[in-house]
Order: sequence, then structure tokens, then C-alpha cells
Amino acid sequence: MKYPKEYLDEIKTRLKVSTVVSKTVNLKKRGKEYVGLSPFKTEKTPSFTVNDEKEFYHCFSTAEHGNIFDFVMKTQNLKFGEAVKSLANLAGMRPYTFSKEDEIREEKWNNYKSIFNKYIDHYHNELLKNPNSTDAKNYLKRRRLTLEEVKKFKIGFETNDINFQDEIFKKFKENEIRDSGLFYFDENKKKFISRFRERILFPIRNITGDTIAIGGRILKDSDYLAKYINSPETPFFKKGSNLFNLDFARKLSNNLNNVFLVEGYMDVIGLSKNKIDNVVANLGTSLTTRQILILNQFFDEIVICFDGDESGYKAALRAAESSIIELKPEKKISFLFLPDNHDPDSFVNEKGKDFFLNYSESNSVSIHKFIFDHYLNNMDDSPSSKAIFEKKLRSISSTIKDEFIKKYVLEYFLEKISEFTPNTNKKFNKYYSKPSKSLKSTQNYYNETKSLKAIDIKEFSFLYILLKKPELIKHNFNLIENVKLFSGENKLLFNEILKQTKNFKITLIDNINVDQSLIDRVFKYASVKHIMVKNFNNDHKILEILSELVRDLKNYELEIRIQELESRFSKDLNEVTFNELKELKKLQKIN
Repeated sequence: MKYPKEYLDEIKTRLKVSTVVSKTVNLKKRGKEYVGLSPFKTEKTPSFTVNDEKEFYHCFSTAEHGNIFDFVMKTQNLKFGEAVKSLANLAGMRPYTFSKEDEIREEKWNNYKSIFNKYIDHYHNELLKNPNSTDAKNYLKRRRLTLEEVKKFKIGFETNDINFQDEIFKKFKENEIRDSGLFYFDENKKKFISRFRERILFPIRNITGDTIAIGGRILKDSDYLAKYINSPETPFFKKGSNLFNLDFARKLSNNLNNVFLVEGYMDVIGLSKNKIDNVVANLGTSLTTRQILILNQFFDEIVICFDGDESGYKAALRAAESSIIELKPEKKISFLFLPDNHDPDSFVNEKGKDFFLNYSESNSVSIHKFIFDHYLNNMDDSPSSKAIFEKKLRSISSTIKDEFIKKYVLEYFLEKISEFTPNTNKKFNKYYSKPSKSLKSTQNYYNETKSLKAIDIKEFSFLYILLKKPELIKHNFNLIENVKLFSGENKLLFNEILKQTKNFKITLIDNINVDQSLIDRVFKYASVKHIMVKNFNNDHKILEILSELVRDLKNYELEIRIQELESRFSKDLNEVTFNELKELKKLQKIN
């Protein structure tokens, strides 16, 4: 029996290829792809690539190629059905058992989608074409929405079209209509009533893009009607497990590391109108751990940006305390608070995309700092208040599932507490001592070297030998012929050395005509200088070191070329490109 295509598609949508593969292969990001050692053969040089955007892996050593199902089948020796069950479990989906119950559910799901598709299509056209929708169109114009946004999000207006509703009731069974949540049964009138009548409609889609619910906004504020309402929970819609615009935002996760989490439909649409599309909204309920887990599957950082008023701040605090539970070492959650009672929609429309993104980068607060600062601001100087303060922070940190994050969040809290309440934390202070600061010069050196790449250090060492041992280089010039450097400044210095010594025919290079700071950098960061001090007169040892450096530099050049070809091959799958890749990899092994 075959699995329904939509079931398999949802598994693939929920799981990136890199997520599945990384459980077996140690992957490293390289541009838009990931690379690692092949799981299909023993190798020292990575030949295995993963492309999340195109949803495949490819092994250049063995020509193995496929999707997540192929990978699990081949690496775990499973049959297709077993691979599907394993991946469905990883994706947090129910197992498909081909039972009568599954068949019934599948039929209900297809009818459910059909009702929503007809409903959304009809009332989207009503908004665009029906004269009775003028007030709705004027409202959207006041909110600065254009036809492009209306069509992109398929916004509609429920005109309470009786003829259309009669069509729905003729085509579908009563229990199917009731289960959709689009209509409710009025016990007094003894008939079904449209839940979203005379409301602007915002379709809520699941992760694969199927409409599963509606958000509705009333046009005129009312004392007895809620401004916004959502579909009730149904067999196919759970508020705490879905996010507005996730189906679109997740597609950007291959290029963007962060996602903005906002409160409302208009916040999402307003940011999208300003070309910020990595944005989702929770659905009228408190943020759930399930929603955090879903976003963590696609993004490394969640920036929670709720309204700048008091209710927005309270919602942010609730979100912080619930989402910190799922914090992971490789993930980040931060909070962005907007000024002057702005919401994301009003702020981005007033300030523009660039200002919003710059403001976010400068003003986002990490989740643990936000929680600490909030409770600190509510603490007074009494012993009981301080005790409650510490107890609350310990309690929050204890909820974190990841043991490493739990440890360091608690340590952060206790260290900060000890600064404000030294008398209540003697026990902690006794066992915890803040690491002493490095000498200023050492700290500066450390900060500078953190920004250097490994290849930069090798280039500094290579140049250091040239500057310190020109006579040795003169007699072994063949070693450095055809060497290529990659740092712009190092390349400039190397070219000047070759030029002014005429390829080391002249060895007096004490007065090389270059900026002295370039030479100073070489002398400062060349890791080889310590070995050179001990072996300055040992030419054999120095030539060994030089040969190793040259080999590393040439391999780096090969690696860059291989990356370019792998990226090209993943796009065109051209045989000529593949053969060139094979030759370069052979050469890389020889080196």
C-alpha cells in the first residue's frame, strides 16, 4: 500500500535534509550547502554535500544521491515503510498505519481542505469584486495594504452570501461543515450561522500551505463583539501547534538564520510589505513550547517582537518563561521592544525596512537578560523580596530541559544576584569565583586573534620564514614558486617581497617598501616564530616547516576550487563538472 503523497510531503517539509543527515554525519556550513565526510565510504577529505533548499544530499565519492527517505534507508538499512515511520516520529507526526481509521481520517482531511478552499476562494473574490466589500477595502487601504498583499495572503471579506452557503451545505455533510469551524449551530434559530460574517478574513495555513483555519477582524469596533476571532480548534487545527505565515517563512531559512515572532496578522503582513518575510505570528494564544520547537527546526534565532504597550510586555514575559524551557546551546531567543507604543506594523511602516532591522540588531535583548531585568525591577530592598527574587530565578532556570543551558543560565542569574544581594549569596560566592581578567595586552591579543582565520595564521607563518631566512629561500626558491595567498594584505606583502628581491636573487629585504604595519602583523601573529627561535640555525627543520605550509596553502586553493565546482554541480549536475571535480580531489589527496 502506498503512503498518501501529502503525508510524505509533510514529513519532508517539517524536516530539513541537514537535520536528518547531521544525526549521522558531522556537517559544516559552506555557503548555501553543508559538507561532511561521506557516510558511504571511509575518506579523509569531505566529499558529501547537503542542499536543504533543493532537498537532497549528494556524495561525490560514491555518486549516492537522494532525499531524506533515501538517506535513512541506505544508512540504517531500512525498508521504505520503516524509514517513513522513523522520520514521521522525528517530525512529531502521528504514524500512518493504513488502518480503516487512517482511511476515514484521510477522507475527512480531503473534505476539510475542500471546504476551506471553496470558502477562501469565494470570499477573496468577494473582497476584490463585490461592491458590498467597499468598507473592507477602505479599511485595508487605511492600514496601507496594497492589492499585492491582499493577493499574496489571499485576504477575504465574509459578505454572508446565503447562496454560496447553500452550495456548501448541498455539497458537504453536516458533520463535515460543523468540524470545519466555519459555521456554528444556533440552538435558538435551529440553523448553522457563519462564524466570520462581516469580518475581514486572514487564512491560516499549515506548514505545507493548506488553509486549515481563519482569523477574522471585525470592521467596526464593538462593545459586545471581539475585534479578532480565530477558528475554534478542530481535528486538523490546533492553535498551539501552528503559526501564521510559517509555510512561507520556513522557505527562507536556508538563507536567513533568524525569524521574527509577532502577535498579529497585520504585523506579519506589514513587515512582509516592507520586504521582511522571515516573520510569523502566534494565533491569539500564549506562545507554546510546541511553537518554539517548530521554529527551532528551521531557524537558529527567534526574535520575539510584541506590541510596545503594557499588554505586549506582559505577553512577552509569558513568552519568555515558556520558551526558555526549550532553549538549546546552538539556538538563541531574544526580545525586541519597540518605542512609543508602536507595534511592528506601525513601526516598520513609519521607519522602513533598514531602520527596523538596524533597530532590531541594536536593541534585541537575550531571553535570560530580559527575565533577570524584569524581576530585578520588581524587587525592593527587603530580605523577603530578595529571597523571592532569587527563588523565582532558580525556579525558572530549573525548567530548562537542556542540562548545559540550564547550568549556565543559573550561573548567570546567581552571579548577577551576587552583585545586588551579596549577603544572601555567601554560599554561592564561596564556591563561585569570577574568572580573573586577563592582562589588557593579553586580552587585546586574544580578541584580535579570534577574528583571524586558520589560513591567515598559515600565511603569516609563511611570510615570516621568507622575511627571516631570505638566504635559505634563495637556494630553495622552487618551494615557493606558484604559491598563492588569499588575504589581500598578505598577498600585497608577498608580491612586494618577490618584486623587490627579483624572486630572491637579491636577499637584502630589511627595507621592503611596504607599510610597516603589514610586516608588524606578520611578526605578531605568525605561530611559527616560537619554533623558529629554537631552530633558527636548523635549515633542514625550517625547510620541513616551509614545505608543510606550502602544501596547506595549495590545498586551501584546491578546496576553494572544489567548493565552487560542487556548488555548480549541485545546480547543473553536469558530467564535465563532475569529472573536473574528481580530478581535483585526486590532486588534493596527492598533496
